[in-house]
Amino acid sequence: MLTIDSLSHRLSSYLEPVQVNCVKRAYYYAEQAHTGQFRRSGEPYITHPLAVANILASIHMDHQSLMAAMLHDVIEDTGIGKSAISHQFGDQVAEIVDGVSKLAKIDYESQAEKQAKNFQKMAMAMARDLRVIVVKLSDRLHNMRTLGALPPEKKRRIAKETLEIYAPIAHRLGMNDWRIEFEDRGFAAMHPLRATRLHASLQQVRGNRKAIVEKIQSSIEMRLQRETIEGLVIGREKHLYSIYNKMRGKHKSFEEIMDVYAFRIIVENIDTCYRALGAIHNLYKPKPNEFKDYIAIPKENGYQSLHTVVVGTQGVPIEVQIRTKEMDELASRGIAAHWLYKSNGDEESKNGSYDRANRWIKRLLEIQQHTNSSVEFVENVKIDLFRDEVYVFTPKGEIIELPAGATAVDFAYAVHTQVGNSCVACRVNDRPAPLSQALESGQKIKIITSSGSQPNPNWLNFVITAKARAAIRHYLKNQRHTESVELGKRMLQRALSNQELQLDKLSDAQIQNVLDTTSRESMEKLFEDIGLGQITAMAITNILSPGSEAETNRNSHAPISIESPDGLLISFARCCRPIPGDPVLAHLSTGKGVVVHRETCKNINDLRNKRGSLSEINWSPKVEGEFRSEIRVEVKSERGIIASLATRIANTKTSIEGIQVDERDAEHSVITLTVAVTNRVHLANVMRSIRNMRSVASVSRAKT
Repeated sequence: MLTIDSLSHRLSSYLEPVQVNCVKRAYYYAEQAHTGQFRRSGEPYITHPLAVANILASIHMDHQSLMAAMLHDVIEDTGIGKSAISHQFGDQVAEIVDGVSKLAKIDYESQAEKQAKNFQKMAMAMARDLRVIVVKLSDRLHNMRTLGALPPEKKRRIAKETLEIYAPIAHRLGMNDWRIEFEDRGFAAMHPLRATRLHASLQQVRGNRKAIVEKIQSSIEMRLQRETIEGLVIGREKHLYSIYNKMRGKHKSFEEIMDVYAFRIIVENIDTCYRALGAIHNLYKPKPNEFKDYIAIPKENGYQSLHTVVVGTQGVPIEVQIRTKEMDELASRGIAAHWLYKSNGDEESKNGSYDRANRWIKRLLEIQQHTNSSVEFVENVKIDLFRDEVYVFTPKGEIIELPAGATAVDFAYAVHTQVGNSCVACRVNDRPAPLSQALESGQKIKIITSSGSQPNPNWLNFVITAKARAAIRHYLKNQRHTESVELGKRMLQRALSNQELQLDKLSDAQIQNVLDTTSRESMEKLFEDIGLGQITAMAITNILSPGSEAETNRNSHAPISIESPDGLLISFARCCRPIPGDPVLAHLSTGKGVVVHRETCKNINDLRNKRGSLSEINWSPKVEGEFRSEIRVEVKSERGIIASLATRIANTKTSIEGIQVDERDAEHSVITLTVAVTNRVHLANVMRSIRNMRSVASVSRAKT
């Protein structure tokens, strides 16, 4: 049984006696604080902090992390506050403990929001001290090892959170051994029957494979000796969760996945890694496109190794990883190795994982700044955690690491948020390419920017990095705010002019009266709510001129004008699809802003009698862009008619956004085309072109 004395003996192998005593003092403090508290298993609660500290000792964490491990539940579960811990053990230990502690005594609408808020708090603490996450991971690891005492529902919830958040974080920090244990224990708790069957199959296969594994290992060892390469050859097994994911994700059978044999070769230095690779490729034929050099370009978590797949005798695929002892240590412990080498006074070149972790934390902070809620923040972090990497180059030759499937827009935001916001086009390997095209490792990317451009909402359909997604949403939200304030101000100015009042000549007392009556904190907020349709401009004029009725002056020049189809607060009704040149009316929709209808639209009739619900609107003389319109085409049913229609429309330099075909009878069909046009003249030209076709019986603009 683990005791503080046995732990102290273990710590004395790498910590100073003074530091060991600090850890013991933290233990006795925690033991006293948790007096009378027990775990579900019936053990005294102090056994948990002691076990967490022991896990940290196994990776040689520093004494302050071990002290925090002893104290990590004190703030949450006892009456002792952060200030008391700070007074007893110092600010650094108190900060780590506070970062690991959950937000207690706060009611949340849902369990998801509670978990998200706690993770957000921890992420912010990680930015100040990375040891927070290492302590939290060790806490979660011991909880996963002792899940047995919990009820099934809670067990599954903790396992799900572990698989979705903590296992990917361990992977991101390069802590591979912990990641594997998180995944296997989480899998066993989430799907106990599947895990049991898979484990039994693995045990059975292990015996059948033993002779082949030994034969391949012997061949590799003999070839390395012949080349005078000293190295350790180890047969490597896939863990349960990895096998399960490959079976499910790649739709492969258990036998197909276990048909691959995996080995790891550990050598003295980097030069020997490449010599060993040459020896393996001379022994077995390498498979094309299956070689990866993670030594020259490490993974985002600092992982370094050479990966190759070769074909052995009788066509058996063999995966081989070649790395140095230091690389193997870093692959297992990741960021935790930073403190191991720090305590040995040998930090040179061992900080790659630590630096990468810091860069990831910096990215978390950027995501945090651009998200509105803790739940959205956690969703974005999940996106950021669950990706393999591709490595692309800037025009100056710098390497940018991106998740697999990332696009040029993701690349632009990875370079700088402003580059992403002003991106208009890209060149991949000096050739024009779509912004939505997935990038591949080794490509050179050049982003073309324009000072007048802004993010396109459609980018959210294909960007995959959390930073790009959060930055686009943040920009659009601010843009929506700016547009709604401007729109609301113009609408209020127009409503006031009908009462012979002027907005800029209102007295302070009048403004304060309006704000008090509408419960708004500022005029900017009032303008925004008018623009979003939360409150009408007419209601404000009635506050300023009680008893009067604002009359809509239909002959006056409408102050709201449409300049493009891309405004966030001016949308176009799908029922009638207005285009430049159509007589239009605006309907103020709550939360959406202005919705534009054609004057002849049937849906607008219900709103005509509602005072203040309709507004004058017009098309700007400088209106630009493409607007969608629908054309109804009645044709004689014949082979190739849709292709002929598409060709005829394309000849008018018009794009088709949608086609719907309805059979009217055996000989006739009605085709509804959604086309992108610039104005009524453009639409008339398209319709004239279609009308001249031999198979077309009639053409008309779709009506509501």
